[in-house]
Amino acid sequence: MLAIVALVILVANPLLRLIATSFISDTDQSFTWMNYLQAYGRARYVEAAFNSLKLGFFAALLCLCFGVPLAWALSRTDVPLKGFFWVSVIGTFVIPPYLGAVGWILLAGPKAGWLNRLFTDWLGWESGPLNIYSMTGLIFVTACYSFPYVFIFVKSALDLISSEMEDAANILGAGPLRTTMLITIPLALPSIIAAFIVVFLEAIALFGTPALIALPARFHVVTTQLWQFFEFPPKLGVAAAYAMPLLVITVLMFLAQQALLKRKGFVALTGKGGERRPIQLGIWKWPVFAYCMIVSCLTFVLPIIFITQAALSKAWGRGFSWDNFTLQNLYFTVFENPLTRVATLNTFSYSALAAVIAILISLFIAYVIHRELVSKPIASALSFLAMAPFVIPGIVLAIGFYAAYTSEPLVLAGTMWILVFAYATRFLPIAFANAQAAIRSINPELEQAVRILGGTRMLAIRKVVTPLLKKSLLGAFILVFIPATRELSAAIFLYSTNTQVLSVLLFDKSDEGNFEMLASIGLVLVVITVILIAIGFRLLGRDFMLRRSAS
Repeated sequence: MLAIVALVILVANPLLRLIATSFISDTDQSFTWMNYLQAYGRARYVEAAFNSLKLGFFAALLCLCFGVPLAWALSRTDVPLKGFFWVSVIGTFVIPPYLGAVGWILLAGPKAGWLNRLFTDWLGWESGPLNIYSMTGLIFVTACYSFPYVFIFVKSALDLISSEMEDAANILGAGPLRTTMLITIPLALPSIIAAFIVVFLEAIALFGTPALIALPARFHVVTTQLWQFFEFPPKLGVAAAYAMPLLVITVLMFLAQQALLKRKGFVALTGKGGERRPIQLGIWKWPVFAYCMIVSCLTFVLPIIFITQAALSKAWGRGFSWDNFTLQNLYFTVFENPLTRVATLNTFSYSALAAVIAILISLFIAYVIHRELVSKPIASALSFLAMAPFVIPGIVLAIGFYAAYTSEPLVLAGTMWILVFAYATRFLPIAFANAQAAIRSINPELEQAVRILGGTRMLAIRKVVTPLLKKSLLGAFILVFIPATRELSAAIFLYSTNTQVLSVLLFDKSDEGNFEMLASIGLVLVVITVILIAIGFRLLGRDFMLRRSAS
């Protein structure tokens, strides 16, 4: 019963209040259509919506260009240094998108960016050719930190395709390239299209990267426009109305993705997995290797190098030299800066609480559903509510929480709990998917044996189910905890001066232009995340993060 109440508080109430608020006047609380007229009655608001669609479409296309060849190379070929490319994909996944944007600002800022300085200092150009503060720059940076979704989807599909079909094509005279284009890629096409949809949704829902790149370039997307609606005095009704199309697009695209993944027309699997051998690329090995290296350098190696350089420099613009090297930035960030210390404590304590809450709710819901302790209609409703946050963009969810819990009967605004509950809701589907898989793997007969011997259901859960779920619960905790520590789109709307977290602090520092301190904060966050992932690798296996994320 408590889990059902929690689902209503965390999911149903914010979503319903969001929809209701879009029809309520901010001045006299009466019913009105004016919020929608104000939200889309100005050309610049409509332009921001079209900018988001443009960003999502072209970022998703670029993600396919990055992710599909890389997934094919690692899954189907004998390309060298596969381990390094795996690390680069995981590293790209670990770096928060807004921190990656900072890395590319350091690299391709129009005046002081390192790549532009190659042209001005070494080649004598008056100005560099690159400008990250543009729609092109925003599309590129967004793609750099979204393409791992494409990689995960496509590699998972390619790993299941037997080499027998490729062998048949080769026997009939097709070369490796033709075989790949006519046989291998078409078999993975549903996953490619589904990945395109996921990346599109990820791109239009991002806040941090557009805020760092689009706002200085003086254009808006939907998420940055929503943020501006919250400037004092906040236009909550207008913001809710403006968020509705984003929510509708997300739901429709998600349904389209689910329909694609359920199609059976591309199935090429039998009861036994066929043999899978890497394609011998021959002279094409090195061009493929070069492409994989370029993708890895653009998305991971170059940004992390220059973020680290900024964090370890007295002045990042002075470059790599011993007289510019310092640990003071990191020391000040970790030990001396009270604001950073408080934000770090808040970040990890809120994220841990959110992970525990999400896991407990998910475990209970998954248990009652799969042990058929409730009727099928109730089970379907519970499952729907548990997975619903997956199709709600973080920024829309935040507006829903703001609308639901800044007034009676339950006021959470200004407290830590509004952030904790928002995090728990945001990543509840991850915990629920893990809990479902874990409960399915346990034979109910084990619990029935305890009941036959006189034990209660709670005793069976405590003595049988829980010990068997330890690894799954740890994996779920890590997979909820990590994205919660870097969540910005919800936190930026819900934090207060007493509940600031690292993602918001990092965003605030970007306004000050203090890239040394900003990079130090980001580096601390990345290092702690890497430690957590290393623990997961050690306890749960090397692929636990990518495998679970793909599911």
